[in-house]
Amino acid sequence: MLEEINVGWRIQGIRGAITVSQNSAEAIADATHELLDAIESQNRLSPEYLISVTFSVTQDLDALFPAAAARQRPGWDVVPLLDVQHMHVVGSLPRCIRVLMHTQVPVLHEQVSHVYLREARNLRPDLDDRAVSVPSRHD
Repeated sequence: MLEEINVGWRIQGIRGAITVSQNSAEAIADATHELLDAIESQNRLSPEYLISVTFSVTQDLDALFPAAAARQRPGWDVVPLLDVQHMHVVGSLPRCIRVLMHTQVPVLHEQVSHVYLREARNLRPDLDDRAVSVPSRHD
């Protein structure tokens, strides 16, 4: 977990990604919430610290905008949210939601936890040793 240090408030980017089991509104919403729950928990983050959030989805996910799911979360209705389609690269990870959060937090860059879940962990294996286990909403 992050420890607050007297470094002043800083703008930080927080990255994350998760794969989705199927292209359905329910599966996309569940994955979006699981990812955001983990990012909020591991970074002790709340919506008032968010400057903006951009979601990208692979071209095989078109049943729901992740931002629509995020907007239903308490306090997220006032956060600027954007959905974009991720660039398609042959052989890339399918059914993947990625997120980039611009935040204002009182921590150093090295203390930020980037969160990659499910098959998306393969995108950043270098982060596995820093990962913190966070229970799913469905556990």
